[in-house]
Amino acid sequence: MTKSQLITAATVQFQHQANNKQYNLLVIEKFIEQAALQNIKILAFPEMCITGYWHVPKLTAAQVTALSETIESSPSIALVRALAMKHQMLIGVGLIEQSDDGRLYNAYVACMPDGSFHTHRKLHAFEHPAISSGDTYTVFDTPWGVKVGILICWDNNLVENVRATTLLGADILLAPHQTGGTHSRSPYGMKPIPRDLWDQRIERKEEMSAAIRGVNGREWLMRWLPARAHDNGLFILFSNGIGADDDEVRTGNAMILDPYGRIINETGEAANVLVSAELDLSLIPLSTGRRWIYGRRPELYTILTERQGYERDAITARFSDEVTNLKNV
Repeated sequence: MTKSQLITAATVQFQHQANNKQYNLLVIEKFIEQAALQNIKILAFPEMCITGYWHVPKLTAAQVTALSETIESSPSIALVRALAMKHQMLIGVGLIEQSDDGRLYNAYVACMPDGSFHTHRKLHAFEHPAISSGDTYTVFDTPWGVKVGILICWDNNLVENVRATTLLGADILLAPHQTGGTHSRSPYGMKPIPRDLWDQRIERKEEMSAAIRGVNGREWLMRWLPARAHDNGLFILFSNGIGADDDEVRTGNAMILDPYGRIINETGEAANVLVSAELDLSLIPLSTGRRWIYGRRPELYTILTERQGYERDAITARFSDEVTNLKNV
């Protein structure tokens, strides 16, 4: 970090429409224009916000392929890249990528002010059997003298991924999600939010607000998300969907956390919202998490890179009802 110690960033929650790229891009463009008026330099949109998300598991492989785009020739990314150059902004958006070899990925593209871009492929993709998991961390320089990393949704749940991204130099983590109101197999994990509550959110405003803040929304995030920021000494831009997403209801909770795990700004609204904050980068070097990292003993951690025999692919780990006792594998 060699330039200004202050940078203005923002994160967005919005309700996408399944398969409706035109509509989703119109919403994205509107928020970009709003961010430009606020002199935002880094702007994070949710996971798969261009293509839509939770309808994808119900599609055929051919339909998923039809929804995908090759990043280099993507008309969706071309639009966002043009806006990133116009406003001299880093803009992150999510979609389904088709690689040159035909494989599909849940991808998140950071469009840069100079027209370049960086693509992160979700490391633990479970949305569809036709979607492959990526195998590379994504950390890159920015014009503002700060490094940015990307981890998509479930990538952030595994502590190793956030630590690795930090060790690769990330000071700010873009954490695009589609979460809240999911049907977790864990007895005390998230549970679904009734669709009719979302449909009646105006008349039942207090109930909707309580659901967004409750155990299936913000309370669940507070169990782990601040720790990712605190333990690694980095800022996190948490973006998310809001509202009905096929048969689930997203809880939004867009927020920005500082390197101490404190929430700088957030929203609890049941609506499309942009949340912004000024990031004081001078907080990073002496943050508790960074000081802990300085005391690392890597020679003790070889077990973290060794398979133990109980590892599963992302789809099985996410959805299987099988119970595994780690001690008996």
